[in-house]
Parts: sequence; C-alpha cells; structure tokens
Amino acid sequence: MATGHTDPQRRERIITATLDHIADAGVAGVSHRRIATRAEVPLGSMTYHFTGIDDLLREAFTRFADHIVAVFEQHLGRADSPEQAREAVTELIHTLSAGPRRDLILTQELYTLAARRPEYRELTQAWMRRSRHLLERHFDPDTARQLDALIEGLTLHRALDDTPHSRDLTRRAVTRITTTA
Repeated sequence: MATGHTDPQRRERIITATLDHIADAGVAGVSHRRIATRAEVPLGSMTYHFTGIDDLLREAFTRFADHIVAVFEQHLGRADSPEQAREAVTELIHTLSAGPRRDLILTQELYTLAARRPEYRELTQAWMRRSRHLLERHFDPDTARQLDALIEGLTLHRALDDTPHSRDLTRRAVTRITTTA
C-alpha cells in the first residue's frame, strides 16, 4: 500500500469510509481502527490526516452537508420565476425523500449529534444558512426559513412513511407557504 505522501486519495477514502460507516452503524460505532479497516489504509493514516475522531467527524459531516447543499443548488439554480422556484422546491423534497437511504440516515445522525454537542450544532447551523441562502434567491428570508423547515420535515415524512404523500400535496404545502393570503 502506498504511503500517505504518495496516495493523494487516502484522505478522501477515509472520509468516504467514515460516512459509509456512520450510515451502516451510526456515529457511536466510529473508531480509528474501524474506519482505517473500512478505508483499507494503515491505522497510522488516521492520525496523520485527522487530529482525532471529532476532526474526522466534522470533516465527514461537512462533506455530507456540501453534498446536500449541491442538491439544493441543482434544483433551485434552474428556477427563473416564483412558480419555477415552487416547483423546484417540490421536486427537491421528492428527490431527497426518494434518494439514497444513506443520505437520510446521515442527516439524522448529524442532527442527533448536533442536539447533544454545540460544535456540531454550529455545523448544522452553517448548513441551514447555506440552504436558506439558496432559497432566498427566490423567496423573502422568513419564507425561506419556513420552506427550509418544510423541506426537512416533508423529506423525512415521505422517506419514512409506508404510503408517502403525493407530489400534489407537497406542491400545495409549498404554495401555501410561498404565497400571501
């Protein structure tokens, strides 16, 4: 196996292995040894690339948050009108809820960690600010905040429900929040 200096992908493999492990076994199951084994790297690579488990978790969850924000950008970036933005939010909810179960699990693992530890709460707050900023391209700040919560909630409900609600119901909820009475 190549050394850390000649294997530029090693750090990336460790982060990916960490996210995969969290999705399979939860944050509580993360250890240097388990991640090194999963990433197929020498155990010493863990401390070479990361100062500790918290550093590794922050990097992994930051990478995951970047992925979700990119999904937001992919959907919202194409909208040129309020109606297109509403449809983009509807599509985003359905994309996230029907997406990989891994993403749903990672989101919930991060939220659970953030509920217990302030340093991870900062990471989730930064993620929320980024997603709201994308929503604010199309909606006022209060509406963007409400939509962000709606996206999270409906995504979770659709993903976990035996009979997920329809796209029409999602569209009506988005319309209610984004239009004035």
